[in-house]
Amino acid sequence: MTAYAFWNNKGGVGKSFLSFVAATEYARTYPDTDVYVIDLCPQANISEILLLNSEMLINSDEEISLFNYDVIHKLIGKTPRATVAGYLEARLNSPFEQIKDVSPYVCRPRDFNIKLPVNLLLVCGDYLLEILSEAIRQTSQLAIPVTAWKQVLSWIKDLTVALKQRSGDRDTLFILDCNPSFAIYTQLALAAAENLVIPFTPDDSSRRAVENVVALLYGYSMDDPKIETYARINFAKRAYDEGLGIPKLHTFVSNRVTLYRGKASRAFEAVSESIKTTLDDLHKKHRQIYANPRELPSERFIEIPDYHSACVVMTVKGIPLDSLRPGPNKVHGKQVQINPEPLDRYREKLTEFVKCL
Repeated sequence: MTAYAFWNNKGGVGKSFLSFVAATEYARTYPDTDVYVIDLCPQANISEILLLNSEMLINSDEEISLFNYDVIHKLIGKTPRATVAGYLEARLNSPFEQIKDVSPYVCRPRDFNIKLPVNLLLVCGDYLLEILSEAIRQTSQLAIPVTAWKQVLSWIKDLTVALKQRSGDRDTLFILDCNPSFAIYTQLALAAAENLVIPFTPDDSSRRAVENVVALLYGYSMDDPKIETYARINFAKRAYDEGLGIPKLHTFVSNRVTLYRGKASRAFEAVSESIKTTLDDLHKKHRQIYANPRELPSERFIEIPDYHSACVVMTVKGIPLDSLRPGPNKVHGKQVQINPEPLDRYREKLTEFVKCL
């Protein structure tokens, strides 16, 4: 059982899209492995992509979002709620004793989208997650038992263990799609993961967000002693003191890179290099936080070229990477052209990324 959290302390870097690619491609490549996606974001972006009703799409290219909304609405309307929030509601009623049967909270996206592999499963996202967050936080602060914080922060880890048992002898892989914030539901996801994938866009705000990831998770600062002082008394220190596992830095994905003559443009390359240098410098002092401590972090960087048209078609129509074909596609009544050469380049890099898992 291996679990990957996709997180950066910044929105708009492509976390949900890369989670979608990772989950669908891994499930297709390894049909004997159950791939579970756990959507820990109140916006439920990856759930919306996975739960597109492909039968509806055959008949209409318009108002696509209504179909996945309808599916998610039906899952929310079940008793118990067939979402990650439904599971967390159950844990609020049983905070220190695991749930015996987690099957009601899992769905198979292929039941709604025939393009997806049968071995891909989903614990759907839910807007109620935001509403529950304060109740979860307060439960984690109970004085009795003394291990309340660690036990509550392990709720999603408990879910992965139960899902592994549900899969029996089959191998399992978990993809946890996170919200950019460091809210308690993000902490639940991170505490359930062994490895962390950090998507970023090559800009200064992404560099600062990566630095925040390191400070929040591990209590280390690149160059600001004040940040390190505060970081050390928060999540990082408590996780260390109470023996809560946190993920190792695994892969860094430079997303939406603008190419010039087949290479990253100088502006994008300069920012990407500054992030590589920052992480390599951190590696010299704290290599224990890396999943591959013998490798420089800069060797775990993958550059995904910007191909907005392909990304839009895949996410709006729920089309996995291996099913995407060149040619015209109608999206919300407008023609979107997918050209062969950039698509091949895009597919090659995304496939390279999935092979890192």
